[in-house]
Amino acid sequence: MLINCAAYQGGKKLADVEVPRIGEYIGRPDTFIWVAMRDVEPHEMTELQRQFGLHELAVEDALRGHQRPKIEEYGEVVFTVIHLIDFHGQELAVGEAAIFVGHNFVLSVRTRSRQNFGGVRERCEREPIHLKQGPGFVFYALLDSVVDHYFPVLEALENELDAIEDAMFAKESPRRNIERLYALKRKIAVLKHAVAPMMEAVGKLHGGRVPKVCANMQDYFRDVYDHLIRVNATVDSIRDTIVTAIQVNLAMVTIEETDVSKRLAAWAGIFAVATAFAGIWGMNFEVMPELKWEWGYPAALGAIALTCGLLYWRFKKAGWL
Repeated sequence: MLINCAAYQGGKKLADVEVPRIGEYIGRPDTFIWVAMRDVEPHEMTELQRQFGLHELAVEDALRGHQRPKIEEYGEVVFTVIHLIDFHGQELAVGEAAIFVGHNFVLSVRTRSRQNFGGVRERCEREPIHLKQGPGFVFYALLDSVVDHYFPVLEALENELDAIEDAMFAKESPRRNIERLYALKRKIAVLKHAVAPMMEAVGKLHGGRVPKVCANMQDYFRDVYDHLIRVNATVDSIRDTIVTAIQVNLAMVTIEETDVSKRLAAWAGIFAVATAFAGIWGMNFEVMPELKWEWGYPAALGAIALTCGLLYWRFKKAGWL
């Protein structure tokens, strides 16, 4: 589905353009076409392929989707796939943006995502000095927008980890905490799979040999690369913290089980002493002097109570009760 198609010249918008009329503008000097599509149909992509001379393999990747983040060159055209990360309820939803960049056009195709690049277009149109750089600046602005959107997602995941850690020390269900940690680990893996390959790809857009369309924007692409490094480092830190939290949670379970065993052992020791006394005085011997003693019964109960009390105090002092 076509979202927007416009022609720009000298950093300013010339006009909105219908796809069949792209050829009327694309050959003009200092002019480029910026097309935005969403959930594109094969026949729409075929028309754009004809207008811009796109490579069939890149077109196939854009239509098929489910691609690994990457940047490839087909002649003078740069083809990029980048993952769009959004929250869908409590889970992360992964969409894709396929971006084609040539010396006189930019084509973005979004699939399976509610993100839009309307704000990017508005930003570029507010900065005509930068927009004069042509498709290279638009390409940077699109990448920058997607990467910047990773930061709120990352912050939400960090907050979720903090909440789980608080629950761990609040004596909540260890099983529930471990389930939440593993669910968070899956989300972090989704973000890692989006960031790590893209960081490697964007590294090719600055320093050394870079695609011609990106040559004048190397400093800007280096800024995107720096943002990706920050996101990747934070993702690795959260992942390490999750592993540590799982280990701490399991250790707390073991400690709790040990405390329960100590309590059971202490009470078992106390009742064992009482049972021993009762067993001795319960033997059926005829010659037991204390059987005829008037205070024998109270004294026996007192001895049992005193001994059990001493044992209770000792276990309490040792932290077993």
